[in-house]
Amino acid sequence: MRFEGTENYVSTDDLSIAVNAAITLERPLLIKGEPGTGKTMLAIEVAKALGAPLIEWHVKSTTKAQQGLYEYDAVARLRDSQLGDPRVEDVKNYIRKGKLWEAFTSKERPVLLIDEVDKADIEFPNDLLQELDRMEFHVYETGEVISAKTRPIIIITSNNEKELPDAFLRRCFFHFIRFPDDDTMQAIVDVHYPGIKKRLVAEALKIFYDIRKAPGLKKKPSTSELLDWLKLLMAEDIDAMTLRTRDPRKLIPPLHGALLKNEQDVQLFERLAFMAQRDG
Repeated sequence: MRFEGTENYVSTDDLSIAVNAAITLERPLLIKGEPGTGKTMLAIEVAKALGAPLIEWHVKSTTKAQQGLYEYDAVARLRDSQLGDPRVEDVKNYIRKGKLWEAFTSKERPVLLIDEVDKADIEFPNDLLQELDRMEFHVYETGEVISAKTRPIIIITSNNEKELPDAFLRRCFFHFIRFPDDDTMQAIVDVHYPGIKKRLVAEALKIFYDIRKAPGLKKKPSTSELLDWLKLLMAEDIDAMTLRTRDPRKLIPPLHGALLKNEQDVQLFERLAFMAQRDG
């Protein structure tokens, strides 16, 4: 089982090596990188490439590790007991399986995505250490031990919003997705828009990377935002010449709302345009 990318996902050599190393070691693959660099999509494409079922666990700020194992609905059982429901005799009727339970008991070796692990409380990754290490957990209400039939391929993503515990990092194979260079970005664009004009892409990429290099930018535009911008440029029939010959006093490119996502960055480019006009 080796991953080399797919027709819908451009994987660099170092990323493919990381994925295959994690599969060989049977350790979770921890993926970090800027938002919009394809971390979540990686798990989806790995599952497609390997023909494996995909189980997705999208972490929120309120998510607890226990929810990934199972949840016991005591309130529903109490309500049913008051109504005389015979289901209350079997506690299993009130056990809700979590994503790790699904992954551990899957008939085929699945790909388990734990998405944006750094959104949750700092104790979240610590609370999963034993389960990820031993690939089993205990269900206290029923006395069962749920063990993985085959170790799932686990891909964990992080946007680096907070530091992860050392004990958790030790159990993972780590890879940081670097922002794509010109050639890789060109390949990514070709995958999504195979018929796009080369001159338009060349000019758009120049503007895109110039924006990312602007000093003081609060949020740099990502790969996904570049793809959105190119889609809009094609929809509005804006060609490479229009981009190249735009008014130098207006540094903000057309349809910039796809690239600049907050008022501070828009104001930054407006100030740069004013300074360029004054100096000119």
